[in-house]
Amino acid sequence: MSVLIRGGTVANADRSFRADVLCEDGKITAIGENLEAPAGAEIVDAGGCYVMPGGIDPHTHMELPFMGTVASEDFFSGTTAAACGGTTMIIDFVIPDPQENLIEAYKKWRGWSEKAATDYSFHVAITWWDDTVHRDMGILTREHGVNSFKHFMAYKNAIMAEDETLVNSFNRARDLGAICTVHAENGELVFHLQQEILNRGITGPEGHPLSRPPEVEGEAANRAIRIAQVLDVPVYIVHNSCKEALEAITRARLEGQRVFGEVLAGHLLIDDEVYRNPDWEFAAAHVMSPPFRPKEHQEALWRGLQSGNLQTTATDHCCFCAPQKAMGKDNFTQIPNGTGGVEDRMGVLWHHGVNTGRLTVNEFVAVTSANAARIFNIYPQKGSVSVGADADVVVWDPELSRTISKDTHHQNVDFNIFEGMTVKGANTVTLSQGEIVYKEGDVRTVKGKGRYIDRPCFAPYYDALSIRREREAPRPVARSEAAE
Repeated sequence: MSVLIRGGTVANADRSFRADVLCEDGKITAIGENLEAPAGAEIVDAGGCYVMPGGIDPHTHMELPFMGTVASEDFFSGTTAAACGGTTMIIDFVIPDPQENLIEAYKKWRGWSEKAATDYSFHVAITWWDDTVHRDMGILTREHGVNSFKHFMAYKNAIMAEDETLVNSFNRARDLGAICTVHAENGELVFHLQQEILNRGITGPEGHPLSRPPEVEGEAANRAIRIAQVLDVPVYIVHNSCKEALEAITRARLEGQRVFGEVLAGHLLIDDEVYRNPDWEFAAAHVMSPPFRPKEHQEALWRGLQSGNLQTTATDHCCFCAPQKAMGKDNFTQIPNGTGGVEDRMGVLWHHGVNTGRLTVNEFVAVTSANAARIFNIYPQKGSVSVGADADVVVWDPELSRTISKDTHHQNVDFNIFEGMTVKGANTVTLSQGEIVYKEGDVRTVKGKGRYIDRPCFAPYYDALSIRREREAPRPVARSEAAE
């Protein structure tokens, strides 16, 4: 099948230019002016629109077993919703239970993900440590295309990684040429504050942000970054929600450390007033970790994105419906943590980023796709409209407006954190693997069409570390020099 996108402006992270784009057999095969359509090709009129790489959401949790229930969004419904909003690839998470074999957990998630409609990949969480974990990290990198490992510093008595696990895993990732990703919240402090707040009689959703103040995130981010600094391994801090975490990342980057930061669309736009809403279901629907913060943190996060100290945008898409949230009706610590957003990330970021002047069109492409592709080593296969790249392409109309609502979204959840928000700028057409999967409201996704994407490791950082230490070591002084 061939698709010719005609008359648009190609927008990549580095530049924009007028050109037609020809997609054949899943790849972009030609870019230029006045391209001739092959026989039988479908023509897409992109006049007045941008032709951009499909979005990459580097942080989702489809059908995740968590806190006594399972996320309502599965891999088919979730990737379909993503495609309807212009996102053509997700990087989800394999999260083994403590003592669960990593390879068995990986295969279990791969079984669930076979229904995906668009391309996907996996980070793998390190929730415990022994020699088998060390071994299996190597197998995952060599045989299964995994180049990133996740570490939860929160969720005590569940999946929290202690410092010993962080050190062992970071060290192993460095030797493999993999990147460490981190959920930065001090789990000990969160657990202590939860008990303290419950003892004060606060049981509703308003207790959630009280138990996870910005300081517990800032401390954990700084600790993870410092551990990575000592071990000389790159680290990627997920869902930064506050100034304290951003300051730790900025300081490290200014010192030359290889640190990357992610921000969620929700944390850029929603503040902690939602937890004080008298409607319990409304407040509980916003319970996620880290929580939404006071307004001043949002402006700081925007500045982090503009300055390049935060490189990627994500959603942490992890949906739980009202009956599931009600599990914590009498105890906020039992409310399943998670919100949606995979369908709306591109639209809200364009409206509040590009339309306000905070981001240029090319910066928008960088923070919604290209940077994630580079950091996780799948660029320019993904994140680029270029000859030879995968034909994951979005036709984006900057003048098209829509109002976000749970009544019209494609996400399998009964709430939308952006409910009622009108955004200007939206995709009219989404291509995955060179085939149209969404066109002006017509959803054409196919269950199981998505492919697992291998992400090769980088050169092992151990070699670079050895070379650097040898270079920086004091030079031996010859006897003749010492005598002088």
